[in-house]
Amino acid sequence: MKVALVHYWLVGMRGGEKVLETFCDIFPDADIFTLVADPDKLSPKLRRHRLTTSFLQKIGGRRHYQKMLPLMPHALEALDLTAYDLVISSEAGPAKGVITRPDAVHVCYCHSPMRYIWDLYPQYMAEAGFFARAILALTAPRLRQWDVTTAHRVDHFIANSGYVARRIEKFYRREASVIHPPVEVSRFKISEGPKDYYLCAGQITPYKKIELAVAACTRMNLPLVVIGDGASAKLKQSAGPTVRFLGAVSNEEMERHFSACKALLYPGVEDFGIVPLEVMASGRPVIAFGRGGALETVVEGRTGLFFHEQSVEALMAALARFEREASSFVPADLRAHALKFEPRRFERELRRFLGNLPGLAMTAGTADAIRLTA
Repeated sequence: MKVALVHYWLVGMRGGEKVLETFCDIFPDADIFTLVADPDKLSPKLRRHRLTTSFLQKIGGRRHYQKMLPLMPHALEALDLTAYDLVISSEAGPAKGVITRPDAVHVCYCHSPMRYIWDLYPQYMAEAGFFARAILALTAPRLRQWDVTTAHRVDHFIANSGYVARRIEKFYRREASVIHPPVEVSRFKISEGPKDYYLCAGQITPYKKIELAVAACTRMNLPLVVIGDGASAKLKQSAGPTVRFLGAVSNEEMERHFSACKALLYPGVEDFGIVPLEVMASGRPVIAFGRGGALETVVEGRTGLFFHEQSVEALMAALARFEREASSFVPADLRAHALKFEPRRFERELRRFLGNLPGLAMTAGTADAIRLTA
């Protein structure tokens, strides 16, 4: 059985690429296809596989791929997958739109339908420059049409959360099984010492609503550390003296902050959200907005607290509650919960799912079927 793995783009190692590594563990001889790639930023595990990029790579896509959204459907459909019996697409940007052989099995692991043409489209339009707005206004309707049409090229959808599964049903009218992604929780440790500041961590983009955490901690005079690239001058100017912006930090420093903070503040809506589980694996709780993937990882009153309105006042009320109840959160219990999402669980569930697909069982040889269900 010949297997192709299709990933939207390979320009770094984040959560989506960790999922791709698990696909590589299951199918060590698979070939990888992607729109653009920067091999120097990939793990040795991914570099061991034969990697094919689209024509976007040749026209500067490695650096400017995000500006080439209108060309991505053409680039995906130009990839030749006729030699492959099983195609697994990893979808967050466009990936599922590849054209497969009629008798091939196409499984899409969906991290998220494309945010910038669906649920975050008004926000992207409001924040983009004039030229980007004009291009998006012209191309988004056709991209949405293409995105829905290509959903019918997929034989089986897997969503990384129930929240994403509901969006797949909403936008594509397709059902999806849910397999939560792998989280490398074992590398995080519980540490002793003072827990005297709150934390926000991750790439700072508008939908993450970091400004709510900055405003709440400024108004309550609570210490907050913000880790991650992307903080605007306006956001920094709005912060009081108790807020520190550290920018990007090393993995070691990130792990230290995860175990040293009082709690992670998580005011955005994420498709799944790996950072909260990494913080829980470090023995610290999460204060999250009660929507999206956080509802599937945070347990109210045991691993964190929710606030249910995306406002400064609602977050302030949750912070006041946490200040009263902080001692009720047990680090060992938080870590035990996070360990339920470790990578072996993901691989086990994925093997079981693939091994039970009737179309794949007919395509796969005996040795492949045994490996899938092992």
